[in-house]
Amino acid sequence: MDAGENRFAEAPAEQPDRPAAAVTGTLFGVGMGPGDPDYLTVRAMRVLERAPVLVHFCKKGRRGNARTIADAVLPPEPAREFALAYPYTTELHPDHPDYVGALAAFYDDAAGQLADHLGAGRDVAILSEGDPFFYGSFMHLWRRLKDRFPVEVVPGVTGMSGCWTKAGTPITWGDDVLTVLPATLPAADLAARLAGTDAAVIMKLGRHLPKVRAALREAGLLGRAVYVERGTMAGERVVPLADKPDDVAPYFSMVLVPGEGRRP
Repeated sequence: MDAGENRFAEAPAEQPDRPAAAVTGTLFGVGMGPGDPDYLTVRAMRVLERAPVLVHFCKKGRRGNARTIADAVLPPEPAREFALAYPYTTELHPDHPDYVGALAAFYDDAAGQLADHLGAGRDVAILSEGDPFFYGSFMHLWRRLKDRFPVEVVPGVTGMSGCWTKAGTPITWGDDVLTVLPATLPAADLAARLAGTDAAVIMKLGRHLPKVRAALREAGLLGRAVYVERGTMAGERVVPLADKPDDVAPYFSMVLVPGEGRRP
């Protein structure tokens, strides 16, 4: 054996003792798509099948919609379930100080409970309707936990994409600019933003539909507006907004205003 060979055969120098790195679980934000479980992604399915803790948001006494989507692909497993019931949903206006305070405390407490699971090395999957980073409750827990634990966000098909697909309505053409608006905006703001865009999606309708209808009329867009209720879900309904005789709209509904841009 020559000197070079002997050099590589020498025992490694002793290293000082180092504490083992703590092993924590990963926080997953799983996009569940717009409602039809067929729109779940392959990655979403893998996380749902393997995560030891499945979290879903819900209204008190009800099963969350994101968890309902998962019913089609997952068997009931109570040991994995972790329901987070909102203190308020539509009972108070989002700007009410009691609403803001209660929601902040709710998310703080939920983040603390999930941190216990993550700190114990258990992966946590938060089921999110549509995409986790698009008007999702997941973001409030992500903000509280992202600097302490590994995070993976699994993108999902958005509700608006599911709705314009089921409505057979291309939303943008050529250089059209798309604006996404929450119906909770003041009427004047809605009308102004609608007047300054080529195409629009108006979400969070509920009791705000009369205001949205008036804003569309003021912006000269009522004739192009399409109302979609529970898009891709059971009970789906698609109708021109001008033909809808009432102002009743559930949470899972939206108004689409397709663009009319350049078409070769």
